[in-house]
Amino acid sequence: MKFTHILAVSAFSAVALVTPLQASEGHAGGSHSTMSQNSGASKMFLEKRDIDGYTVSFHVMPAAEGMRHGGSHNLMVKVEKGANAISELQANSKVVYPNGKEESKPLMKMGDWYMAGYDLKETGKTQVMVLFKTPDGKKHFGGVHYTK
Repeated sequence: MKFTHILAVSAFSAVALVTPLQASEGHAGGSHSTMSQNSGASKMFLEKRDIDGYTVSFHVMPAAEGMRHGGSHNLMVKVEKGANAISELQANSKVVYPNGKEESKPLMKMGDWYMAGYDLKETGKTQVMVLFKTPDGKKHFGGVHYTK
């Protein structure tokens, strides 16, 4: 089990380090950058949102065989203030599938990221949300849309 966890962290870290970001100015209230990449059958998705002064990265990617943590895709979330990742969070995630069905899961810590697995095989627009509590006790909520 520990070896699998280390493998998952290593595999994600490698992907995160080689993934380029394309920054763009966002809409009212903050900025966001989006990166979607198609490589054959796999699609990686990364979008950043400003939530209450925190930069929150939403990363969705197909889960490799043996790396599935509860679904066909892994949702990864990273919360930063300035250039520093906030590592002491309590965080939960929720998705609303294209058919309107909802599912919530706690996010587990993996390095600077928090992760949960979801079955995102259905085609259409899925709402992906995060609720996190920072060390100061304040709760923050936001999300993005993931389209398959």
